[in-house]
Amino acid sequence: MQIRNLIENKLKEIDVLILCGGTGSRLAGIVNDRPKPMAEINHQPFLDILIDYFASFGFRRFVLCTGYMSEVIQDYYGPKAGLLEFIISREHTPLGTAGSVKNAQRFIQSDPFLVANGDSFCSVDLSEFYNFHSLRQMLLSMAVVESEDTTDSGRVTLDSLQRIISFEEKEQKERAGYINAGIYLFHKQVLSFIPTNTKYSLEYDLFPRLTNHRSCAFVSREELIDIGTPRQYERAKEYFAAGSKISPVRDFNKNEAKV
Repeated sequence: MQIRNLIENKLKEIDVLILCGGTGSRLAGIVNDRPKPMAEINHQPFLDILIDYFASFGFRRFVLCTGYMSEVIQDYYGPKAGLLEFIISREHTPLGTAGSVKNAQRFIQSDPFLVANGDSFCSVDLSEFYNFHSLRQMLLSMAVVESEDTTDSGRVTLDSLQRIISFEEKEQKERAGYINAGIYLFHKQVLSFIPTNTKYSLEYDLFPRLTNHRSCAFVSREELIDIGTPRQYERAKEYFAAGSKISPVRDFNKNEAKV
């Protein structure tokens, strides 16, 4: 318990970047008046669910990387005050997932820092994930889950020491394996691999490049929930309505929002 408390105190100092900038084109027929992470799941924004889950492990400082319909996120999180600090990092032209992280560099204070997709959820034990990353002193640690079909996700191949030896995004061949769960811990040095003011992808550009460096995978047995398509969105609503391993959203709110 003492070790757990020490880790939670450490997590309070670690920045969480949530990628919220996608257009959500595949979901546009259902959700067209807000960015995808703000899609409602049982009367609350999906982004609230993510934030509450991270905050339950001790994280307090969140950088929301926005692009498409950024003002919706700004208007929702801007007026509140509370235990959490939220910073809005806005991109004015699409920069891709890695470009969005690079665009937020000026707001990143911690090393390492956590990055998460704003349109997926996996109840990874984030204390264990942080401990895993710290002990191995990696540039990148990626949470992964097992899947019978990797065609719609990033397929991750590991060696016997859980080091990442290949990363293939949305390959066409249907097969089982580990897939990217959309939660990462980055050493700040990773930022030097991402060009400035350039459209650059985590999945297609950065991760394949980092397989030649210190990168490893934290294997979770939890389910990956995604809201990227209408079918997945309905599945997410069922998942959270049925009572998942996540506590009800608490009103942490925030101390300030910066643009």
